[in-house]
Amino acid sequence: MKIRLFSAQDVRQALPMAQAVDGMKAAYASVSTGQAVMPLRSHVGVAEQQGNTLIMPAYLPDEAAPSLAVKVVSVFPQNVQRGEPVIYGLVLALDAATGRPLAIMEGSALTAIRTGAASGAATDMLAREETAVAAIFGSGVQARTQLEAVCTVRPIQEVRIFSLAHEQAITLAAEMAGHGPIPANVRVVDTPEEAVRGADVICTATTSNTPVFDGRHLAPGAHINAVGAYLPTMQEVDPVTVRRALVVVDSRTAVLAEAGDLIIPLQSGDITEGHIHAELGEIISGSKPGRTSPQQITFFKSVGLAAQDAVAARIVLHNALAANLGTEATL
Repeated sequence: MKIRLFSAQDVRQALPMAQAVDGMKAAYASVSTGQAVMPLRSHVGVAEQQGNTLIMPAYLPDEAAPSLAVKVVSVFPQNVQRGEPVIYGLVLALDAATGRPLAIMEGSALTAIRTGAASGAATDMLAREETAVAAIFGSGVQARTQLEAVCTVRPIQEVRIFSLAHEQAITLAAEMAGHGPIPANVRVVDTPEEAVRGADVICTATTSNTPVFDGRHLAPGAHINAVGAYLPTMQEVDPVTVRRALVVVDSRTAVLAEAGDLIIPLQSGDITEGHIHAELGEIISGSKPGRTSPQQITFFKSVGLAAQDAVAARIVLHNALAANLGTEATL
């Protein structure tokens, strides 16, 4: 059996952000309209390392471009101390007609891009058109793609970065300033309040177990993308923000099982399940409204869906084959 192998560099070249954002919109719409076949992902916990390995299969039966893939991804926050990436992963793309394995892709790059693109899709659907100031919490790989995605869909003029890893944040700012759609005005700030005050869009991409900013400092009309907290015990965004905001999620089922940002305020009685306004796919497909006023605060909570990986893998495979990327192997 012949199979194609795609490196992280191949994936980045074959998955441009604008295409990824469009792909995520299609994936979310497929999930919310009930077309996607997507079991809830499995978690394998490695308690002594505070790590998790996730198994994520999905099939999207689009007639023109069906997607079938399985991702295995490990998230080990303590890898920072080891000088290793927090996230490792592989994606197996399969032929949706026969089930034949077609390609194995480096999964960390794909995950980073599709996660950024998810926030890009949410920002495009929920943020105000005049959005100009972005705040990024975190300074890792995910922070980079969050920033690129937001700047792809809105004309951002100023970027503020806050991270506990201050030197890493300085490196991030220097590397990203003026790159592609990102403005030259990218700076590191000293406090969460300085990052959030007056910001039009805020992205949280950290491994924090506790809220990274005070929701009382949010400006009217702000939009928040929260992608870092993926366990019921993790909470990047405080209950104040959740209460103030129109809450939109990638999947109700997934966030109610995994997202501490919503599970914790639900358990404390700060909100009820009815506070979740919509899935993003419902807004994309037109069955639910999005933002209804310029002053409204909107909050998109994403825990990541296998449907995103399947669509991203299909885009990578199509573009990579056309560009003759990757290496063919015989198994």
